[in-house]
Amino acid sequence: MTPLVSILVPVFNESTTVAAVIRRLLEVPLPAPREILVVNDGSTDGTREVLDGLPADACVRIIHASENGGKGRALRIGLAEARGTVIAIQDADLELDPAQLAALVAPILDGTARVVYGSRFLEPTSAAPLITVVANRALTAVTNLLYGSRITDMETCYKIMDTAVARSLDLESDRFDIEPEITAKLLRRGHTIVERPVRFEPRSRAQGKKIGWRDGVRALQVLVKYRWS
Repeated sequence: MTPLVSILVPVFNESTTVAAVIRRLLEVPLPAPREILVVNDGSTDGTREVLDGLPADACVRIIHASENGGKGRALRIGLAEARGTVIAIQDADLELDPAQLAALVAPILDGTARVVYGSRFLEPTSAAPLITVVANRALTAVTNLLYGSRITDMETCYKIMDTAVARSLDLESDRFDIEPEITAKLLRRGHTIVERPVRFEPRSRAQGKKIGWRDGVRALQVLVKYRWS
């Protein structure tokens, strides 16, 4: 099968950044052809109008959900529509530069890995607020304890994998709990998660960051649930 990278972009109320993200995804040199599936998760801030106003491009497909269902539901919609052999996830907020995707998809395309995570904490970073670092390290530590893994960033957006692997996970979560669900199910099924370092520019809640402490509590519940279910 001819390699094709399906880049899933779940977006909710990111009217100021989504066009720049799509432009960068089109520009970044990848070692295989790409398709970009943008799932507008019921945005109410003008994101729909921004997306509908973009120049037509054969690589870009835009899907408008009728109502906000959460990141997990948006990803499941995109995964169902993907035609590629590789699935890559890209958030629409520019915390992570799309230019880094080339290095993340390469190990899958060359057959040396089936799952690759872009870790924000594999190398020392001073960009993230202390509370963000502590929360992520705590959740990742619980993941490693429960599943016997040695990863450094369970919550990363950059989860790249073979499409067959992604679809075999039978994902259920609707919101940010999709992140621990993906990781838990990969590890339960015996997949090795290869990590590569990535740079990121964290946002504050005032700048539009949506994940909060309740999502951290939910992540713990999901990690425990899938360890024994």
